[in-house]
Amino acid sequence: MKKVYTAIILIVLLCGGVLSANYIFLQRHMNEVLKEDPRNDGISVWVYYKWFVNSSEINYDLRSVSAENSSLDVSRVMLQFAEKVKDYDFSKVYLSYRGKDKFYLKGEYFKTLGQEYGIQNPVYTLRTIPENVYMLNGERAYSVWEGGLLGVMGKQMEDLSDFSKAWYLDDFIKSMSD
Repeated sequence: MKKVYTAIILIVLLCGGVLSANYIFLQRHMNEVLKEDPRNDGISVWVYYKWFVNSSEINYDLRSVSAENSSLDVSRVMLQFAEKVKDYDFSKVYLSYRGKDKFYLKGEYFKTLGQEYGIQNPVYTLRTIPENVYMLNGERAYSVWEGGLLGVMGKQMEDLSDFSKAWYLDDFIKSMSD
């Protein structure tokens, strides 16, 4: 019986350690992002290591968005979080909505987003996000556009809108009608 109690205690301690590491290294930074900017009110995001233990990959899990928030608010929160963890190295950042993986960004690109936040032109950053988004099977989710500036910008903004819909907006709208 003593071995059973010891095993249970070890399992509880291990689970507590895993959850603590996820909070200390990731979620704590997200909580700061959400609290520091009043424009982030109404948005809830959980950030954790893939499977809670794979520290080379993270899940950026958008849990909820209020009807008062825009897709730009959601993107800004992601960029602010990237800035908070810009010194971390990840191989992939999975973009999830309510626990379901939808897309991923390469870790190197996510790091660049964090390093350039506050420096790079925000319109440029936003319009080029979709060309750096990958489907879960590893294929690019959106094209890399070339050509005249106005035509390229128009297509990039269409892709940004489509990306938001595919990531969370379609599911959000569906949940409001349920």
